Amino acid sequence: MMAALTLYTKLETLPPDLKKEASDFIDFLIQKKSKKEKGKSHKPVFGSLRGKIKLSEDFDAPLDVFNDYM
Repeated sequence: MMAALTLYTKLETLPPDLKKEASDFIDFLIQKKSKKEKGKSHKPVFGSLRGKIKLSEDFDAPLDVFNDYM
């Protein structure tokens, strides 16, 4: 793990435009980490979609476009 002082020293050697780019990248990494943590906390509950998906009555019936092949 890199020490905060080492990171600060490296950051201070950069010109202003690269400091801005480094800051933007750090913000991106923070946002990426928070999205990843949100995704981990959600676990689907078995049966939670019951009643949400409907299949038509003729779901298993042959399609009309294939009549020539039957």
